[in-house]
Amino acid sequence: MAVETDVLDELRRLRTRVPRLAGSLAATVDGLVLAHDVPGTEPEGLAALTAAALGVAHRMTDAAGRGDFRELMVRGAHGYIATYAAGTTAVLTLLADDRVNVGRLHLEGRRSGARIAELVDARIGPGGGRHADRIAAGDGAPDPGDRSRPIGTLPVRTPQRPAHRPRTGG
Repeated sequence: MAVETDVLDELRRLRTRVPRLAGSLAATVDGLVLAHDVPGTEPEGLAALTAAALGVAHRMTDAAGRGDFRELMVRGAHGYIATYAAGTTAVLTLLADDRVNVGRLHLEGRRSGARIAELVDARIGPGGGRHADRIAAGDGAPDPGDRSRPIGTLPVRTPQRPAHRPRTGG
């Protein structure tokens, strides 16, 4: 049985365990859809946006010295979007209504993320994702509890001279 079928089965089981779950998507960290159950949403676009958000989340956790990425939650006027790490090569994104039990969403999202990680790593192998070259915890990575570590800086855009002469009004 293909990994996509196993992952889709997990997404369907997740929907039965979480009332008010509107959809779910498993994708690679590079934004390729593995499996989805997202009615009314374009899965490829959601996977691409998930990959972009994942990249920002990785930078935020690094900059703040909070260790490896685990999860990201966004709350909109009509509900939640929760993204969970699923190993090093995959990610799970859940769409939920605004009246979802957020604790239950986290509990089941984390469990499903771990299960999807097992399924994907068994088929693809661990450490093949875009962030696989990152230093693993305990391999020389700074301790997240070490407050002496300075917070990372983001790139600063330096103004450059225009390639053409600006027109003067006249």
